[in-house]
This record gives sequence, C-alpha cells and structure tokens, in this order.
Amino acid sequence: MNWVIGLAGVSGAMAVAAGAFGAHGASGKAVEWLQTGGTYQLIHAAAAVAVIAMLREAGRAPALTMLVGALIFAGTLYAMALGAPRWFGAITPIGGAAMIAGWLWVAWLGMRS
Repeated sequence: MNWVIGLAGVSGAMAVAAGAFGAHGASGKAVEWLQTGGTYQLIHAAAAVAVIAMLREAGRAPALTMLVGALIFAGTLYAMALGAPRWFGAITPIGGAAMIAGWLWVAWLGMRS
C-alpha cells in the first residue's frame, strides 16, 4: 500500500509543477491545459491518499484507478501544452472515465459496509 501513497505524492508534486509552469512559463491554450490537468491531478492525488487512509487495503485498487486516470487525463493535457499533436485530446476522456470509475468504486465500497 505504501507504493500507492508514494505514487500519490509524486502525482501531487507533478500537479503543482504543472500549475506553476502554467502560471509562469506557458502562454495561450497551454495555460488552460496545464491548469485543468494540474487541478484534476492534484485533487485525485489527495483523494487517493484519503481513500487509502479511510478504507485501508480495500481502498488501494480504487485509489490506484483514480491515480492512473488522473495521470492519463492530465498527462495528455500536459503533452499538448508542451507541443504534442491535438489528437492527444482524444485520449483524455479515457483518464476521465478511470477517475469516475475510481470514485464509483469508492462509493460502492462505502455503501457495501
């Protein structure tokens, strides 16, 4: 379980770095992509830590689902902000779907107990 918390920490750090770059080093549409990606990634990094803290071992899989989803979601936005082709935006919803799945998994675990 500690490696998932470590991954959440790295994810949170990436989100802060992306937000800072968006605020101080980017321009145009890249600013919006960096801010959106950073916000979602940071929220899901914190949520993953909270899920593990509250649900212990049962929370590891939904927390990891949230983190992977946030990485795909934010990562594609970051990539486009750094010059990747706009078609990367077609991958972004896959990450959003994984984040939603993680939240629904947490809801299911909560209602089950």
